[in-house]
Amino acid sequence: MKDNRPKNLELQTIHFPLPAITSILHRISGVIIFVGIAILLYLLAESLRSEQGFANVQQWLTSPLVKFVVWGVLAGLLYHLIAGVKHLIMDTGIGETLQGGINAARIVVVVSVITIIAAGVWIW
Repeated sequence: MKDNRPKNLELQTIHFPLPAITSILHRISGVIIFVGIAILLYLLAESLRSEQGFANVQQWLTSPLVKFVVWGVLAGLLYHLIAGVKHLIMDTGIGETLQGGINAARIVVVVSVITIIAAGVWIW
């Protein structure tokens, strides 16, 4: 069987709709959380090891790089949580239409940006 459908493999020319972008970001945020848990567990283990370890973690948390990493993990967690709640709401049958999906994706983006900025202000 010969397939005559056009093939577009240039990702720069593909325009994803907003619900697809939020879905892809939901998966990426899951990976960020997975990797971030290892970093946060290391910091926790180090802080519980001894008084010196606790002091080291306190000192590390004053570093802009460590603050940025913690903020990145927290941002991934916040986005994943908000997008996950959207999926749970859609599983109940609310917003299953095309327009409902677009509106829900917009809400996810707006609420996520607000909470991620608030988390950044809180960390810094």
